[in-house]
Amino acid sequence: MPRSVDYHEHLIRSLRNAREARAYLNAALEEGDMQMFLKALRNVAEARGVKRGGKGGEKPSIQSIDALLSSLGFRLAVESKDAA
Repeated sequence: MPRSVDYHEHLIRSLRNAREARAYLNAALEEGDMQMFLKALRNVAEARGVKRGGKGGEKPSIQSIDALLSSLGFRLAVESKDAA
């Protein structure tokens, strides 16, 4: 019988792929829950070995989110709601 894999380990492994990470971040952002997006961003940072700054419990600034996304190879973008 195959050994089961811990979900978090599997998630982190899959997020090492840039395409998977981008889709994961976009899906979290589309939910409209900033806490969910920030957790997704932490998971991607963990998967890519990027240390994030800030103190636990503090809301990150747009500048710190942009800097973290940039270090992960992504960028912030704005698009029209009807562009979907």
